[in-house]
Amino acid sequence: MNRYNLTRLDGYNPFPGPLVLVVMDGVGIGKRDESDGVYLAHTPVLDALYQEPLFAELKAHGKAVGQPSDEDMGNSEVGHNALGAGRVFAQGALLVNEAIASKRIFEGAAWQSIRDHAQAGGTVHFMGLLSDGNVHSNIQQVLDLLDQCAVDGFPKVRMHILTDGRDVGERSALGFIETLEAKLKACSEGGRDYRIASGGGRMVVTMDRYGADWGMVERGWNTHVLGEGRTFASAAEAVQTYYDEDPKVNDQFLGEFVITESGKPIGTIQDGDAVILFNFRGDRSIEISNAFEEIEFEHFDRKRVPAVFFAGMMQYDGDKFIPKNFLVEPPQIEGTLSEYLCGAGLTSYAVSETQKFGHVTYFWNGNKSGYIDQKLELFEEVRSDVIPFEQRPWMKAAEVTDAVIAAIKSGKYKFIRLNYPNGDMVGHTGVPDAVRIAVSSVDLMLARLLPVIAAQGGMLLVTADHGNADLLFTEKKGKRETHVAHTLNPVPFIVKDYSSANRFTLTGVEAPGLSNVAASVMNLLGFKAPENYDPSLLKVGA
Repeated sequence: MNRYNLTRLDGYNPFPGPLVLVVMDGVGIGKRDESDGVYLAHTPVLDALYQEPLFAELKAHGKAVGQPSDEDMGNSEVGHNALGAGRVFAQGALLVNEAIASKRIFEGAAWQSIRDHAQAGGTVHFMGLLSDGNVHSNIQQVLDLLDQCAVDGFPKVRMHILTDGRDVGERSALGFIETLEAKLKACSEGGRDYRIASGGGRMVVTMDRYGADWGMVERGWNTHVLGEGRTFASAAEAVQTYYDEDPKVNDQFLGEFVITESGKPIGTIQDGDAVILFNFRGDRSIEISNAFEEIEFEHFDRKRVPAVFFAGMMQYDGDKFIPKNFLVEPPQIEGTLSEYLCGAGLTSYAVSETQKFGHVTYFWNGNKSGYIDQKLELFEEVRSDVIPFEQRPWMKAAEVTDAVIAAIKSGKYKFIRLNYPNGDMVGHTGVPDAVRIAVSSVDLMLARLLPVIAAQGGMLLVTADHGNADLLFTEKKGKRETHVAHTLNPVPFIVKDYSSANRFTLTGVEAPGLSNVAASVMNLLGFKAPENYDPSLLKVGA
């Protein structure tokens, strides 16, 4: 029996074409001044769409997407969860904070196994993004875990840190390292030995996603596990050296580094050790998890595979059980928009390039891999280029658009969703000219889509998952600082109806957010939203 039944919307008339939902990743609504890369870009199509009567601004950060506070930026993971689930679920940062505060995290089987390995003489290794960005990780959570390591008497702990420069300031790594070193020194009292062993920039080592560049993961493996890489006496020395050698480099792109003493690495990973990947976000944690856990591993030569207990902060893929062991349960999301649409027998098509393919599939579907009903759905990935995004800011927008146009013209799909990654991926580079080109590229692709949707008598829905390109710099005491992180700005919600089958109006939902989009999609497709969904932004009739 189908659990996901939908009721037809009263007074609704079917329309011939598809509903096409465009997620302009990282394209928020900024101040419309010289700091706003979206405003500065050439966007005649978006400018016109912003004048549509069915236009609203949506919250895409903080509590509106399940983050701990409204000071926390949104991100693509939580944004697509909210878009696809139609409700707000407590997300990684909040779940981990609660588990640490309640001490529940230290009562589970995973921490007990880590404790057992430490008591048996194994080293406990922490690996992850050292930052307070609260997108992939939070340094305070790591400091809390280190305190517990000391309380539990773990004799030896090693840190393998990835510098951020993307969700936080471009060159903020030294401050985070100073904070971490102070904690490690305090925890080393009483004969314990807690130190930083290796690291590197997040866009150079370890944190690849969606198989875009396995070479990053290989460099991470060689650095963290094998102790192979450029050597330094300390993490601070490594970072400062890279700064001095290239005044333009930011923390995302620092080279790998290995800390040595008397010519030997101080923290290689050996048999009998325990490894904790302290990132709570999944997309950039899965590949390194696979490198530790897969027996038949084909992506690179690991050279040596230590027998360790490996645990993630969370389980990053619940369908594929990656990793097998984890410290905190991820949000359980059932009854997604896709499940309801499949239950109603509607066909759908999802596409993006590699960098955001998992967002319109895995995250959209409540952190579940694969199809809900392969007879009704098709997912298509356009392989991303492996090149710095500022060097090719148009990315694969044209190829994604080609695929969408073909899907529209095929007449096979009633609901089509796509993600243009440009505003986010190029926004993170902080290169103003590239950001403007990236946003203009998305606008040009909308110009290609609109007449095709119109010819089929379809509808267009445009939104974004969070802001990024809408803030190029901030000013402090008269000095400009490049901004490369996500923003707290709202994002657009725009409906352009080419069918004329129905007259939709805005409902005036108070403080609308991304979670209101799913119910709106259901209404546009002729269905009432489930009672537990956040309300639709639209209604049929005046």
